[in-house]
Amino acid sequence: MQEEPRDIRLKRLKMRAEHRGIKEMDLILGGWAAAHLATASDAEVDLFEAILAEADHDLYNWVTGQTVVPAAYKNFMAELSKTISGDNA
Repeated sequence: MQEEPRDIRLKRLKMRAEHRGIKEMDLILGGWAAAHLATASDAEVDLFEAILAEADHDLYNWVTGQTVVPAAYKNFMAELSKTISGDNA
């Protein structure tokens, strides 16, 4: 099987991020994708794709601190939380 070109993969992930089903997650993940996906490392893109496979309610609870974030996503969710709270320091 031929590997998907990076630009096509990024477009696909951006579309998935912007059309989640829960408007809040569309805005949060779509906003991150618009701001960071083009310059993300391959590892960050892989992580973002894994996150997009998670359920919206779980993602929302993680990013808002309502439930414990799985260890694999902890740093990324902390970054998203800072983004939505306006704390980009």
